Amino acid sequence: MPSVRFRLNGVGKDIDADPDRSLLDILRGQLGMIGPHFGCGAGECGACNVIIDDRAVAACDTPFWSVAGKDVTTIEGLGNAERPHPLQRAFIAEQALQCGYCASGILMSAAALLKRNPAPTSREVKEALDGNLCRCGSHNRMVRAVLRAAKEMATG
Repeated sequence: MPSVRFRLNGVGKDIDADPDRSLLDILRGQLGMIGPHFGCGAGECGACNVIIDDRAVAACDTPFWSVAGKDVTTIEGLGNAERPHPLQRAFIAEQALQCGYCASGILMSAAALLKRNPAPTSREVKEALDGNLCRCGSHNRMVRAVLRAAKEMATG
């Protein structure tokens, strides 16, 4: 079985696996990254979004071979309980989460946006989160949370 080398949450990995398996399958099943969730399986809902080289990507329809030599970040690499990322703090402060199933994908989409654009407008946030489905109805709070995190990150 061929080996794929990449960086996961800043740590080099050399994984032997079928290169045609989905990145999501490898992350969850082989590497224990349970943050990205399986949703639609077709790259349409955003529940499995991860960041690959500064872009939010659906891991469910990304072939594992395609991450060779790239940086992959999951929600586990964004922050933790002791040192939460500003987005995580802002989502809590704005009460922007309800059931939480879509949360990691939305946070990864927002983090990718803030890497590319540290001062987005409300419209740009909405566009960045457009590929993430959430049935809980907290979209306005999510947008406020991303804008809040952007301000916190700007002031350091």
